[in-house]
Amino acid sequence: MSSSNSVTVQILDKEYSIICPQEERSNLVSAARYLDGKMREIRSSGKVIGADRIAVMAALNITHDLLHKQERPDVQASGSTREQVRDLLERVDLALSTDSDAPKG
Repeated sequence: MSSSNSVTVQILDKEYSIICPQEERSNLVSAARYLDGKMREIRSSGKVIGADRIAVMAALNITHDLLHKQERPDVQASGSTREQVRDLLERVDLALSTDSDAPKG
């Protein structure tokens, strides 16, 4: 593993070294910055605790945005769509908080 093919990115105060072709480095750094921003937003909300849960919520949010844009690339998100997303995120938050209350085995 050559260090010249490795890029170090920082996500939620942790460093990750990732093997990446030279021509994809800027895309990788941009993706890491975007993910870091989303994870910081979720962490600052105070509703989700734990890096793994924050990562899952960020992944769900980013995936939802991507799928929504693929389905309707020329349509802006309507108010009702935003409400549906908020409702979905609230349900996920509730499920995660309920799961964290469950006894660990």
